[in-house]
Amino acid sequence: MKAAKIATAILGAVLLSGCIGVQEHRGSVIDKELVSAVQVGVDNKESVARVLGRPTFNGAFGDSDWYYVSRDTKQFAFRTPRIMQQTILHVRFDAAGNVIAVNETGPELVARINPEDDTTPTLGRRKSFFDEIFGNIGAVNSPLGNPQQPQQ
Repeated sequence: MKAAKIATAILGAVLLSGCIGVQEHRGSVIDKELVSAVQVGVDNKESVARVLGRPTFNGAFGDSDWYYVSRDTKQFAFRTPRIMQQTILHVRFDAAGNVIAVNETGPELVARINPEDDTTPTLGRRKSFFDEIFGNIGAVNSPLGNPQQPQQ
């Protein structure tokens, strides 16, 4: 009896070990000391690339904005990953390629999008379930419903 309890406890521990949360890091590794080494008016694109590496992505309207994104998440079993920490570093350059601004933000600027009812609103007529099923009755063999049949 005691061996069965121990075996059950071991089996339960093995099964529950698969439910341990998974921590994951995505994006750049942003070191605070390296970020503080980037100085406005002193550094240029080449020196920033040497210190911080290539950016995660460039700005949409040219190469004057560099973004470094870092995100740490934790996921438990099959749930949606939860953001533990997020840092976005925005380095802005002038036309000559010199640093004019270095800004750091967190997850407060992330937009939350909640889809509504998993449907996309469209223009046009809304058909009910029965319209979809019975809507073609009478149109299959009619001259208007069959383009191959010549009209008389």
